[in-house]
Amino acid sequence: MTITANMHTEMNLLLQYPTDSLMSGIKINHEAALDTVAAAKRLYEKGFTDAEDGGYLTDAGIELVEHLQVINSALK
Repeated sequence: MTITANMHTEMNLLLQYPTDSLMSGIKINHEAALDTVAAAKRLYEKGFTDAEDGGYLTDAGIELVEHLQVINSALK
């Protein structure tokens, strides 16, 4: 299994979400890079966020970010 460019962008975007509060989300600016905007839309379509432009993490998104943080810490 390889990590595609789209997956890489999605993972990087997920790691930008604040984890200290479930009441915090992110907003993707309309001037953001096209790959970031597309990644935000894909994450919404997959059910990991509640809005196409970022928003808040869903329960599945929170769980995914927790796994990504473990991987990120292990590979540093």
